Amino acid sequence: MAAFDPDTIQARMPRADDERPTWETYFMDITALVAKRTTCLRRAVGAIIVKDKRILSTGYNGAPSHIRHCREVGCLREQLNVPSGQRHELCRGIHAEQNAIIQAAYYGVSIQGATLYCTTQPCSICAKMIINAGLKAIIYASGYADPMATEMLEEAGIALIRFTGDDREESE
Repeated sequence: MAAFDPDTIQARMPRADDERPTWETYFMDITALVAKRTTCLRRAVGAIIVKDKRILSTGYNGAPSHIRHCREVGCLREQLNVPSGQRHELCRGIHAEQNAIIQAAYYGVSIQGATLYCTTQPCSICAKMIINAGLKAIIYASGYADPMATEMLEEAGIALIRFTGDDREESE
């Protein structure tokens, strides 16, 4: 391991006169970094659960712990030409949102009333988990064609907000 070099760290740090990112930008940037841990061959998704401006849990999509990743064994859905969003039962992976919720439960962290930040809008399976986990809002970067998820989240009163940079806009 290389020795700590404070000059190198300083060179990467923003200058004091640089504008600080909004909280939404900060958390979405972290979510994008979390997505880089994916083991999925088709889509990199990251999720974090935040409450009171504190990260409670993170998750990325990939195979469950202690089993081989798709990068090692291949993707059955890809081999069978199954379109994205279909035939989830053929996938070895767990969605990023699911992993974030599971990690919070595993470590005994309450996420009730928290906000989920995600690189992709949740599917209907994740939406059901989000509703039952007691999350209050979802901020996501890119859409996902799953009208049932949107309908259920709306019915449950969970805010679904599309992140578009430093500004947010509520989805329709």
